[in-house]
Amino acid sequence: MKIVLLGYGKMGKTIERIALSRGHDIVGRIDLNNRADLDALGDSEVDVVIEFSSPEAAVDNLRYCLRRGWPVVCGTTGWLTHRAEIEELCRQTQGSFFYASNYSIGVNLFFRLNRILAQFMRNYPSYHVSMTEVHHTEKKDAPSGTAITLAEGIMEHLPSVTRWVNETSDQKAEPAPDAVLIESVREGTVPGTHVIRYDSDVDSIEIQHVARSREGFALGAVIAAEWLSNRDSEGVSGVFGMEDLLGETVNVS
Repeated sequence: MKIVLLGYGKMGKTIERIALSRGHDIVGRIDLNNRADLDALGDSEVDVVIEFSSPEAAVDNLRYCLRRGWPVVCGTTGWLTHRAEIEELCRQTQGSFFYASNYSIGVNLFFRLNRILAQFMRNYPSYHVSMTEVHHTEKKDAPSGTAITLAEGIMEHLPSVTRWVNETSDQKAEPAPDAVLIESVREGTVPGTHVIRYDSDVDSIEIQHVARSREGFALGAVIAAEWLSNRDSEGVSGVFGMEDLLGETVNVS
């Protein structure tokens, strides 16, 4: 598989190492300093693009890839106000677009567990739900895309909760009975920790996912690229996500 890495920071370099170990070729390593090199690539030279850039660059990058007819796997967060536009462009161009707020297989199992717990808790209104997410200090968006996905899963299955509010070290937020309070903490080099908490006057219930490194995120992104490239080669286009991938057996070795 011939891969373009669009965004070549720490995550891009980790993805590169894992992709090479799985027998793939990296035909482009694109960042702010060599964006013009993307234009030099021929359409037949690229099987799939893996996009991990920045919230400011992601939308233009996705537009570019879809208009070139390149299948694109995106892991950048913080741009989702444009998601409907990108998905519509994907349909118009009959392209292939795969998005996830988090590519870790473990995190996506955690998403499922979060939804199941929210279903259980709908009959117990004495519990109030909140969340804490902790990431490294270089992470630009808050709350994390993973935290937003978790909040959306709660809102989908817990009718009393209709919104989320964010609290950071710079901006305090007031808890509200109809909202998930998301506390965003930025410290050190933490890859990512997410805690869902249901509190009552008498006890507390928690579920937690702790990432130990970027490896899980990068491996999941490469697996998604393999999956999307295979669909594209079979003539299957569309908008996809981790639920589509996890519905099948995937090679994680």
